[in-house]
Amino acid sequence: MSQAKIYYTLTDEAPMLATHSFLPMVKAFTKTAGIEIAVPDISLAGRILANFPEALTEEQRIPDYLAELGALATTPEANIIKLPNISASVPQLEEAIAELKKQGYELPDYPAEPKNAEEEAINKKYAKVLGSAVNPVLREGNSDRRAPKSVKDYAKANPHRMGEWKSESKTSVAHMAEGDFYGSETSTTVENEGKFRIVFYGKDQASQVLKDFSPLKAGEVIDSSVMRLNALKSFVRQAIAEAKEKDVLLSAHLKATMMKVSDPIIFGAIVETYFKEVFEKYQDTFAELDVNPNFGLATLFEKISGHPKEAEIKSAIEEAIEKGPRLAMVNSDQGITNFHVSSDVIVDASMAALVRGGGKMWNKEGKEEDTVCIIPDRTYAGFYDAIIEDMKQNGAIDPKTFGSVPNVGLMAQKAEEYGSHDKTFQMQSAGVVKVEDENGKVLLEQVVEKDDIFRMCQTKDAPIQDWVKLAVNRARLSNTTAIFWLDRSRAHDREIIKKVEKYLQNYDLNGLDIRIMDVKDAVAETLKRGREGKDTISVSGNVLRDYLTDMFPILELGTSAKMLSIVPLMNGGGLFETGAGGSAPKHVEQFVQEGYLRWDSLGEFLALQASLEHLAQTQNNPKAQVLAEALDVANAKFLVNDKSPARKLGGLDNRGSHFYLAMYWAEALANQTSDAALAELFAPIAKAMADNEVKINEELIGAQGKAQEIGGYYHPNEAKTYAAMRPSATLNAIIDAL
Repeated sequence: MSQAKIYYTLTDEAPMLATHSFLPMVKAFTKTAGIEIAVPDISLAGRILANFPEALTEEQRIPDYLAELGALATTPEANIIKLPNISASVPQLEEAIAELKKQGYELPDYPAEPKNAEEEAINKKYAKVLGSAVNPVLREGNSDRRAPKSVKDYAKANPHRMGEWKSESKTSVAHMAEGDFYGSETSTTVENEGKFRIVFYGKDQASQVLKDFSPLKAGEVIDSSVMRLNALKSFVRQAIAEAKEKDVLLSAHLKATMMKVSDPIIFGAIVETYFKEVFEKYQDTFAELDVNPNFGLATLFEKISGHPKEAEIKSAIEEAIEKGPRLAMVNSDQGITNFHVSSDVIVDASMAALVRGGGKMWNKEGKEEDTVCIIPDRTYAGFYDAIIEDMKQNGAIDPKTFGSVPNVGLMAQKAEEYGSHDKTFQMQSAGVVKVEDENGKVLLEQVVEKDDIFRMCQTKDAPIQDWVKLAVNRARLSNTTAIFWLDRSRAHDREIIKKVEKYLQNYDLNGLDIRIMDVKDAVAETLKRGREGKDTISVSGNVLRDYLTDMFPILELGTSAKMLSIVPLMNGGGLFETGAGGSAPKHVEQFVQEGYLRWDSLGEFLALQASLEHLAQTQNNPKAQVLAEALDVANAKFLVNDKSPARKLGGLDNRGSHFYLAMYWAEALANQTSDAALAELFAPIAKAMADNEVKINEELIGAQGKAQEIGGYYHPNEAKTYAAMRPSATLNAIIDAL
């Protein structure tokens, strides 16, 4: 039999740093069960390099690991541990390119607005690494996310701080009443296999193929919708007036990283509307400097830097903020507003933090204030609106007593909006966009004006069937109420409801409580049950899955990084995601400045345990099962003894938390009775760690408090990063001896 293999992805920022400390331990422990750990580089820098082999020397080239993993995910052998990666915005892409060029990689610049065919080709290649480039490729299965019992028990015994919600809170969600994706959405189920293309027909009858023929599978649900830019700007003006009238902060909440085509445009419309007078007054200067509001204030300030009118424009911007409603801040100390960078306003993280904090965001003085939250599209605004209204009415939840809200999410095969990037377009002129089959039959159509955003989505039938099966299995295994969050007044959801009702008939539902509820009702019911200490499985579509699996874990546990996130792949493999929680850029900043990494790797520990269990079962590897069971014991002890990183310099950081996990794991392996050879092998390892605990801690904490040189942010130097992340010679000697 070929050697068992786990693919442990190398990604970005804090998780990438943590990998350089934890991976040597993982390799040493798993080697004892004949398991090989492969480390494919799917970082932003790695993905850029893989797409431009022609620009690189032979030594600089790297394989397209993402494409290789995507192919692997469709096979029964797949066992992939996926750490959080950067879903790159354009400014992040440009920073990464600049860093790689400085390191000697002769990459082309990113042409945001291509001027010729060559630039068009370069733009298309870079588009492959923007936004949610990774997850749709790997997610050949639906999502099963939950807080493990040990994590939930720990959170109840050690509740995190919750902000106080008051009934008179002025915080609210502002959303459009018309002209959004929700209002314009049309949806249909395709009967037979075939092809579709997307064609724009102008008012002058000229036509343009926006997307050429692509496959359609029998039974898949397809949608089209339009965000009308004039309606969006009109709505933003109303939201600005509302925040001004209430005398509260104004904030925007979008997903410009994952929804990489539509949401940066929406973000730009918000920025341009708020600073309308500035953009009108300096129109010629901005045109000359190629200032694009979609990239936010940070890029605007970079572009005007050194220009004769720089001080004048900055003064006009400050005046607009003084006159307008106050802007919520991302970083009050550094003066970074919510309108600076689109990738700073990630709705699932920002809104969950707001709800946990009692409906507050930070003002420029670093004080908390109520805010009007701009979430233009009603498709998901209703979810946040319902939570805020419930909190005003019933107060904050109590983490000590609140039930759990695991999630079963439909996401396989690029389901729904996260698969829409290659079918999303901003209109250059007015006309009609038609989705046609190969015989010219119109499947969907939308009337559009200049600058409107057209979007088409696909949701295949096999993933829907698998999603329903997973929901029924989870409800039965845990004997828990499961609610499908599907909105009957939304066109797409109506098509999905028909399928859910049909496929539920394939199962014996006796004794199970499985319901279908509108999103607002599902919020109210789930919170009510949670406050009574009851668990409720949320069963949701792809984007809502993302929002739910940040919101509830952050309310319950204080973080979404401690979730167990399993994706049973549809062809029998397993994808194990290390919880939500992003890639924590601020943690990197702190590590580089003072040698302290705050990232909590518990998500990696949980994913590794699930990965080993899966490998043991699918590869008939009993030693892997022993490793998994011992890791379960170690994870529980890690939580009981509170060995997650402390908050401040001088305490246990990420590297110290890895030491304790390894020590507890070795101890559990030495004490288990299932495999005498493993017990004998790990007894001296456990003893060496225990005997040297004080010395190892001194070496690890002694490495803190000084700047770290790792040779790059997006593409650090491997040797320097390992040296920075493995500063205990005593611990290294014990691990390397394995």
